[in-house]
Amino acid sequence: MHLSPDQVIYWQLGLFKLNATIAFTWALMLVLSLGAWLVTRKLSHGMARSRWQSGLEIVITAIEGQLVDVGLDEPRRYIGFLGTLLLFVAAASLCTIIPGYEPPTGSLSTTTALALCVLVAVPLFGIAGQGVRGYLASYIEPTWLMLPFNLISELSRTLALAVRLFGNMMSGAMIVAILLTITPFIFPVLMTLLGLLTGLVQAYIFFILAAVYIAAATRVRKRADEDAGPTAA
Repeated sequence: MHLSPDQVIYWQLGLFKLNATIAFTWALMLVLSLGAWLVTRKLSHGMARSRWQSGLEIVITAIEGQLVDVGLDEPRRYIGFLGTLLLFVAAASLCTIIPGYEPPTGSLSTTTALALCVLVAVPLFGIAGQGVRGYLASYIEPTWLMLPFNLISELSRTLALAVRLFGNMMSGAMIVAILLTITPFIFPVLMTLLGLLTGLVQAYIFFILAAVYIAAATRVRKRADEDAGPTAA
């Protein structure tokens, strides 16, 4: 039994290793990219639409609705990044039913990379929404004494995102692996189904938290303009 897909080595040359985390991450990205290309290569604008396009539109509409509920007024601007995060983490969880598959989200390196993507995306979207000066000013509100605390908050929530996703994904896989060794077959099957549900929930939580962080970074100026409006009048 191994704790992480990092421990499964398929090929090694000196310091260079091809482990399960790298292999299944790239395989999953390839499958998602190929699937996206197959679904979108013949999109229809009329009433007659394929089942794949209808399914895609349902997924996109649901994601946009969630982003609006979080507070992002222009969901189309963020759906490329946040939707990809959601689909990747969800697909990584669903594929656990495939024999021999090692979920890349069971590795702390993968979850850290995903959290770092959010860390980079938050200021980028914040700067795009309110400019460099406006975004940086949010770090010293309501006083410049808050600067170190806001910086610590940025780093700590990134760590929390990575550890939360890693812990939940790894714990589910470990529980199933342990039960397979000490209980009959049927009970681990039920636990596997529960693990799939847990993985989807974790994908949704990761997606929502990332959206909340981006929403907070892009709504600072809007709130400041609303507060200044009556004064100016």
